Amino acid sequence: MARKLRPLLFVLQFVIAGLALAFLISLVWPKAGLHLRGGTPATGPAVAADSAATATPAVTGPVSYADAVARAAPAVVNIYANKIITERQVQIFRDPVLQRLLGGNILPLKRREQSLGSGVIFTADGYILTNNHVISGADDIQVMLHDGRVAHAQLVGTDPDTDLAVLKIDAGTLPTIQVDAKPPRVGDVVLAIGNPFGIGQTVTMGIVSALGRQLSLSPYEDFIQTDAAINSGNSGGALVNADGQLVGINTAMLNRDVGAQGIGFAIPVRTAKRVLEQIVEHGKVVRGWLGVDVSNVVVAADSGLPAAARGATVVDVYPGGPAARAGLQPGDVLLSIGKHPIIDSTDLRTREAESVPGSKVQVSGLRAGQPFHVDVVLAERPSIRQVTSPG
Repeated sequence: MARKLRPLLFVLQFVIAGLALAFLISLVWPKAGLHLRGGTPATGPAVAADSAATATPAVTGPVSYADAVARAAPAVVNIYANKIITERQVQIFRDPVLQRLLGGNILPLKRREQSLGSGVIFTADGYILTNNHVISGADDIQVMLHDGRVAHAQLVGTDPDTDLAVLKIDAGTLPTIQVDAKPPRVGDVVLAIGNPFGIGQTVTMGIVSALGRQLSLSPYEDFIQTDAAINSGNSGGALVNADGQLVGINTAMLNRDVGAQGIGFAIPVRTAKRVLEQIVEHGKVVRGWLGVDVSNVVVAADSGLPAAARGATVVDVYPGGPAARAGLQPGDVLLSIGKHPIIDSTDLRTREAESVPGSKVQVSGLRAGQPFHVDVVLAERPSIRQVTSPG
């Protein structure tokens, strides 16, 4: 019996010796087993947390927009435009006899009217951009700066076609707005900064709701729609992105009488900056002019063409204008101007306005379904009062 147990005892001795050796090694070198397996130290919860972080990376926006406001707000000003309104007042005589003989005496009555708005400082030497309707007809324009100073403003020029105006103040070196070089996208966070109802500078937040909106308020429209609250007095103020960079000039809102909520509009900064530069350089905005009235292409139901066909249809041609001299006719469908395809009538007006007067451009289109190409020498767009109605 003892002879049969000897092999088992021999193996048991080696097992005990191995366990004792492993225990000693673990005391001297605790990470020996992990090193031999080629792994890395990690605890269960940490591994789980790391895996979760890798699988779903967290993307969060800023908790506060205070830094953006701090960058933009000093360049936004309050505008107080004062005008003297003369009204006729009828003086009625108390004496019935004089009243029958002389009737009423008409006396001029003058009263002061003040409109409120906002503006944006574009240059350190005091050029300010605002809406034309804020200062239209004003006899005196006062600008309140972010630091509380008040300065008298001089009107440099206006552009009723885009509802923009440029003012100039002399108040030393001023803070300026930083302009976003990239166009905004639908869904971008934006902040509206202005002076609603004259209560003082106010910031509201929203997003870009839509781009390229047209309200038929002026010939050149490409509004940014936003749900950032815009109220009376915000006109001419800044619409900035989450970094405090200017993306638009707040201009209009839909009337709440029609049940509108959170629908405001701003002029894109690209348009506003171009108008500012033109007025500062020329005292007015110089635009190219083709000399036609156009509308969007209307596709007949049985034509087989897509309903959203591109191009612009010539409705009328101004006598003696560039288009008339080039031979364009009502009914022509214009497809491109220069190297740029025409999307719709608004796009055509924008393209011609941005062209240099006196430059020659090739206009391509369809006449009675047949393609044609003509060279047109653009003129400078005349004011509305100078334009003769189309024939």
